[in-house]
Amino acid sequence: MTPGADDPQEARRRQRWRLALGSEAAPQLGPLSGQAAEQEAVLAFLEGEGSGEGRGSSEGSGLMSVPEWISRVHTLFPQSVADRIVDDAVNRYGLTEIVTSPDALARATPNVSLLKAILATKHLMSPEVLAMARTIIDTVVRELMRTLARPVSTPFTGRRDPLRRSRHQITANFDARATVRANLKNVDPRTGRLVIREPLFTSRVRLLQQRWQVVVVVDQSGSMADSVIHAAVTAAIFSSLPSMRTHLVVFDTEVVDLSGYTGDPVEVLMRVQLGGGTNIAKALRYAEQLLQNPRRSIVVLVSDFEEGGPEGAFLRTAASLVEAGVTVLCLGALDSSGRAHYNERIGRSLAEVGAQVAVMTPDQLASWVAEVIG
Repeated sequence: MTPGADDPQEARRRQRWRLALGSEAAPQLGPLSGQAAEQEAVLAFLEGEGSGEGRGSSEGSGLMSVPEWISRVHTLFPQSVADRIVDDAVNRYGLTEIVTSPDALARATPNVSLLKAILATKHLMSPEVLAMARTIIDTVVRELMRTLARPVSTPFTGRRDPLRRSRHQITANFDARATVRANLKNVDPRTGRLVIREPLFTSRVRLLQQRWQVVVVVDQSGSMADSVIHAAVTAAIFSSLPSMRTHLVVFDTEVVDLSGYTGDPVEVLMRVQLGGGTNIAKALRYAEQLLQNPRRSIVVLVSDFEEGGPEGAFLRTAASLVEAGVTVLCLGALDSSGRAHYNERIGRSLAEVGAQVAVMTPDQLASWVAEVIG
């Protein structure tokens, strides 16, 4: 057994040295595991580029495309380290195809992974490549809008009324319990299966038209790329609803109000600058200034809760919002799969001051907001 193997602190120290020294140190320091192993695979990819061996040729690096590699760098390393790695990839290893080659960008398949890579490197792009990148962003955003528009907007068409039937046969209105009861007489005696001959759908009661104010406050640090993308799309859908007045605010150590662009998520993403520090208290104070009627206001904070300033100031600001009657929802993630990476200790502290802390996909967030408004 390696000396100190049972000491977690010593194990972390060995992992850091093993990562810094490379695979040749494995006999002395042992193998890498967990995130450290993933970090080594990402760095091995870069070494393959520099040595001419080609992408994916290094052991453990896997067959990654350049956009996937950039996305993984920003996921696995702190922002300052990720920026240095990408800069080195471009300036020292010649990995320029994603930021300098229109042909390479034209061959890339528009998807969320590519979009995240563009957001991480657009500050390095020439005007020609940036124009192509904007087209890719537009393609991905349109697909996300198409996928999310119905599940996000449906909860705001009104709440279901089980006493009223509807001929509007959509999934959101399907009444499963009533359908089963109404079709019990249609059980097939041979197979024992229930035959649905008359599906039933409920009507919806229109929500009150008095507008609510919703402020979506999004952490734009590098690890929050997924959340920034989906927040931009969700805010765009929210802004089209007559019952809501929607603001979109992004922040690092500074606060940028993008509310004027909520209807154009492509423009929002072109203006986002991933990276930098985190000042959540400052962002919440700004959101507080936007509110006209706190008791008809919702503040949605999307962050990993890793506050760069004093935690006390952040928590006091959240508590102040709650005490004023604002509904405060703190999300650890806002992507399509609901993955979350956030400081659970601070999450518990936020819950203690009255904020609601959750992990939600965009459609779940929409349903939650509709419940508050309804």
